[in-house]
Amino acid sequence: MEYPNDQAPGAPIRAGVPEHGRIPKYYAVKTQVAALLDELGEGELLPTERDLAVRFAVSRETLRQALRELLLEGRLRRMGRGTVVAGPKLEQPLSLASYTEGVRRQGRRPGRTLITLDRFPCPEGLAVELEVARGAPVWHLERVLLADDERMGLESTYVAVDRVPKLDSEFEPDSSFYGYLHDRLGIGFGDADERLETVLATPREALLIGTPPALPMLLIHRLSRDTVRRPLERVRSLYRGDRFSFTAHLGSATG
Repeated sequence: MEYPNDQAPGAPIRAGVPEHGRIPKYYAVKTQVAALLDELGEGELLPTERDLAVRFAVSRETLRQALRELLLEGRLRRMGRGTVVAGPKLEQPLSLASYTEGVRRQGRRPGRTLITLDRFPCPEGLAVELEVARGAPVWHLERVLLADDERMGLESTYVAVDRVPKLDSEFEPDSSFYGYLHDRLGIGFGDADERLETVLATPREALLIGTPPALPMLLIHRLSRDTVRRPLERVRSLYRGDRFSFTAHLGSATG
């Protein structure tokens, strides 16, 4: 099926043009720069702001507004002192598949950098979710998520020590936690509840992920259970909104 240029699947309706037909000047420049990105291709260096402002006959401030939006949308990426054309966003399924599996399916190399692995007495709210006694020891595992060494997000996992007593000595922090549970401990995942929202990173999170604090983030809260429906882990995963998208398969509703 053929679509008009501004009504292809996933494109903004009428390419963002309001009904009265008048568009902001920065948006017109943005569409021109976006076309240039398609010509340049992934990884190519963008011309300087000065050169682009001259090329499109606009002020530097108008151009910067257009570039800011393209950066937030993930079309551009800062690299060193320059700006390059970004590749497609990583697609992560909303499923029990691990981050490692999702990244590998797209031909990228997954990785993680350990920030924190410590244990603490479980507070009341988390104890209710994990179905453990208040004050029982709980692991907190915090890692930066990588794809081909590019920082993509930040993940915090909370799990009761009695479920994984040797996490600090047996587990390799740059490997899959799901793989460790399945292969080393024989624990399988049965189901999970997830909640997805958009947030801004805190200054600490932005520093760890290497993004500006104003960059929108995708935040997923997950409570996972094992195959006998016993709560297993509470996870808070923060993903870069400019580098990640999520997919889900939906079936028909009955009843």
